[in-house]
Formats: sequence, C-alpha cells, structure tokens
Amino acid sequence: MLAKPSETCPVYHCSDLDRTERFYRDAFGFVFEHRGAGEGRLLFLRLRPDFSMSFMRGTPRPGTSPLVTFTLAEGGIADVVAGLAGQGVTIVSPVGEAPGGKGAVLLDPDAHMLGLYQPASKPLSLKESTP
Repeated sequence: MLAKPSETCPVYHCSDLDRTERFYRDAFGFVFEHRGAGEGRLLFLRLRPDFSMSFMRGTPRPGTSPLVTFTLAEGGIADVVAGLAGQGVTIVSPVGEAPGGKGAVLLDPDAHMLGLYQPASKPLSLKESTP
C-alpha cells in the first residue's frame, strides 16, 4: 500500500452540469460547491469528512462508475422512490429486498445508477405501515 486514502470521491462525467445540479438538489437537497471555470468547471459535494462526490463535464459512460448508495436513516424508502418516479426519474429496480433491509436503484439524468438503502428497522412508508 502506497498510502491510505483520506476520502472517497466518485467522479462522474455528465453532459449538462446545470441539469445534474438541479437533479441532485431537487431529489436529495444537495448544495454543490462550484469549482473551476469553463471546461474545467466541476460540481463538488462533501458529504462527510472522508466522502465527497464530484461531477464534471464530459461524455457519460454509465456502468463504468461505482454504484453510489445513499442510506435513508429515517426510513420511508417507498415514499422516496414513488416521489422520484413522480418527478420522471427512471427507477431501474423498485423497492425490494437488500441485505439487512430494503433497496432500490434509479438513474440520474446521465443514466448513472444510484442506489437507495433503508435498514430493516425503519418503516417503508407511513401508508405501508398502516393496516
């Protein structure tokens, strides 16, 4: 090992930075830092001290990037997925069984797959927990 990484930062290429920024803001409430200018412009988001995400202009190549998965600590995965589908987001895999909980997979505007995960101890949604 040459060095232990201090953070993980998936870098995605996207065809339209403004569209990408709108998607992540509207779907997840993310507020990006804008770095660079012109062709070198990128969107940067620090989620934790050791994890961030970056998006830069380029040719999207879905399937060549890791699947970034967001854990829904408060539950409600079914409502979140339904809300995203209602906004026209492509749902690749609807809510289903995942190790230790439930999961779903969706596409961002450039067809990058994103995972959603909910631990088993949280309700799927208010509607589904009512008889």
